[in-house]
Amino acid sequence: MAKKDIIAIVGMPGAGKSEAASYLDEKGIPFIRFGQLTDETVQEMGLPLTPQNERTAREKLRNELGMAAYAIKAKPKIKALLEKAKVVALDGLYSWEEYLLLKEEFPELILIHVYAEPTVRYARLAKRKIRPLTPGEARIRDVAELEKLNKGGPIAIADYMIENDTEDISQLHKQIDALFARLEIKI
Repeated sequence: MAKKDIIAIVGMPGAGKSEAASYLDEKGIPFIRFGQLTDETVQEMGLPLTPQNERTAREKLRNELGMAAYAIKAKPKIKALLEKAKVVALDGLYSWEEYLLLKEEFPELILIHVYAEPTVRYARLAKRKIRPLTPGEARIRDVAELEKLNKGGPIAIADYMIENDTEDISQLHKQIDALFARLEIKI
């Protein structure tokens, strides 16, 4: 069987995870956005897509399936994509429990931590068109994600780190290209 790779992008809010995933998507690498699983749950509940309904859906999933809920929901999608592709990217792996479940199921899982300093992240989050956050709100979100979502473990144990402190998005893309070349993953 040909080598298969699963790349999970982890990091704090505003670090550039979605930008990294979008770049991989542009390069033809299929990806699963864990947030899409929230959107699907909101739709299944027959509710409009709002921040409150998204929060309700996330809580519903985790209450029903535990802290590995998103990994459980994503697993069949990952398997289906791996039938067709050599590389699959995951945008939004959060919890330690999600990591453990996926690493057991897919030993080839590679974690890439996209890092940006808090001041850089908070400035980016303040400029977001959808749901912008003040620096105070961003700090509260950081703490909540670390304490309630067990997000620190996957970040701490990441296989590789890409620093994304510049506003020049091409620098992020160059680092991704260099890392993939080093890993012998064609994009």
